[in-house]
Amino acid sequence: MKKKPFMMALGVFGAIFVFFAALMMLMPSAGKGTPFIGERVGVIEVRGVIVSAQKVVDELESFRENAAIKAIVLRVESPGGGVAPSQEIYTAVKKTVGDKPVVVSMGSVAASGGYYISAPAKRIFANPGTITGSIGVILEFPNLQELMKTIGVGLQVVKSGALKDMGASNKALSAEERKLLQEMVDNVHSQFVRAVAEGRSMPEEKVRALADGRIFSGEQAKAVGLVDQLGGLQDAVEYAGQLGKISGKPKVVYPPKEQTGLWEYILGKSKLQLAEFLPANGGLSFIWRH
Repeated sequence: MKKKPFMMALGVFGAIFVFFAALMMLMPSAGKGTPFIGERVGVIEVRGVIVSAQKVVDELESFRENAAIKAIVLRVESPGGGVAPSQEIYTAVKKTVGDKPVVVSMGSVAASGGYYISAPAKRIFANPGTITGSIGVILEFPNLQELMKTIGVGLQVVKSGALKDMGASNKALSAEERKLLQEMVDNVHSQFVRAVAEGRSMPEEKVRALADGRIFSGEQAKAVGLVDQLGGLQDAVEYAGQLGKISGKPKVVYPPKEQTGLWEYILGKSKLQLAEFLPANGGLSFIWRH
C-alpha cells in the first residue's frame, strides 16, 4: 500500500513528460531554433557584399519546408556582390515563390546583385531613400605593370595559348582580350536583364533601357516599375501576412543565429570587409561600387 502513492506520482510525472515530448515533436520550429506555435512570417536577412549563397539558400529551404511559416520576407541590405552567388540566391527565391509568398523589404541599399535577388519576389518594398537599381555587370583587373617596372620585378610566363593569361596583372589588356571580355560581360548583363524582366513581368526592352548601371532612389524605382510599394520592414511583414492568409498582426520568426567563436567571428568580419574592396568571383560582379 505504501508503494501506491509513489507509483501514482511516477505515473503522473511520466504522463506529463510524454505530453511535453509529444508537444515538442508536433510544434514546428525555425530550422534548428526554438520551437514555436502558430502561423508566422519568416524574415531572412541578406546583409553586406554577397560572397556566398549557401546560408541564404539553406534558410529559404528551411522556411519553405516549415508548414507554420506562411510567407517570407527577404530583408535586403546589400550593394550586391559575386555573379554566381547572386544567381544562386535568385534561383532559390524563385523556387520559394512557387510554394510560398516572398516579399522583399529593401533597407538603405539593395543595388545590383541586391536588386537581382529581389526581382522574383511577389512584391518589393523600398524606403523612399533606398538606393537600388545599378542593373549591370562589372569586370575588374588590377594592372600592376608600371609598379612592377618601378620595383624591378618581372614575370616569366609559359602558356598553352595566346589568351591563357588574359587579365593578368603584369600587362595591359590587348584589343583582342578587351573585345572577348566585353562580349562576356555583355552576355552576363543580358542574363541580368532577362532575370529582371521575368521577375518583374516587364518587357526586356524597358528593363534594358534602365540597365545602364544607374542607381535609383526608392521613389524613383517605384516610378519606373522596379519597386512596387514604398514602406519599411514592418509594412512588408504585414503585407506578407496578408498573402499568407494570417489573421491579425503577423508574428515573425528569424532563422537561428549561427554560434561562432571569437576567431571565426573576426575572420568572417574581415572577409566581408575585404570583399568591399576586392572584386568578387575573380573580377566579374553584380555590385555597386561607391
